[in-house]
Amino acid sequence: MPRLFAALIRHGDYAQLPDTPSAHQPFALNPQGRAQAESAALAVADQRQRERWQLAPEIDSSEQLRAWQTASIIANAQLGPPAVASFAALAERGLGSAANLTLAQIEQAVADDPRCPPLPADWKSNSHFRLPLPGAESLMQAGERVAQHLRLRMAELAEQASADTVKLFVGHGAAFRHAAHQLAVLSFPQIARLSMYHAHPVLLEYWPTPNGQGRWRHVAGHWKVRDRGNRPLD
Repeated sequence: MPRLFAALIRHGDYAQLPDTPSAHQPFALNPQGRAQAESAALAVADQRQRERWQLAPEIDSSEQLRAWQTASIIANAQLGPPAVASFAALAERGLGSAANLTLAQIEQAVADDPRCPPLPADWKSNSHFRLPLPGAESLMQAGERVAQHLRLRMAELAEQASADTVKLFVGHGAAFRHAAHQLAVLSFPQIARLSMYHAHPVLLEYWPTPNGQGRWRHVAGHWKVRDRGNRPLD
């Protein structure tokens, strides 16, 4: 059976609004982010050549522009460019009706709603907390959504691949870390201690299992050790 790998790639740097925690912002990569994506393309090509891996014919990206641009830059640098397909399932944690509001606006909206209890101090980073607003989800719920996408797509690849193959997934740091926990790659305490470098592949080896969950193992690429007090959501 061929060896199968999932490369988790956080999008490149982008023009993010200040003091705005939603990762559903519709903005493009900045020049630094484009350079990061170009470096990722070279890293992917180098590792594929070194390991003699095939590249899956489709790169999965979230629907956010910065992720799609990162995936497209990587795809266009490969021989026989793979297609880029966008999936809502790879989005970062959604804040529902509070999407793209500032921190102050979100906290005021919750405070003004008599149905909502006060927000906990750690509401932005608490893995299990969901804003009490329509359409919001917790970080853990986002991670399970991403993990399920990874399971499904890698199971499909296992049925098709005839040689050692790597499939690229371009998305968002917090959702990828929580997905890695769901896949038993990271422990729960590691979610808070680690982050992801922009456009730096983290490779997980995958083995299909009868229950559809698969077995997963971190084999290459470095997680970013987070500075204390530095807790970016994306």
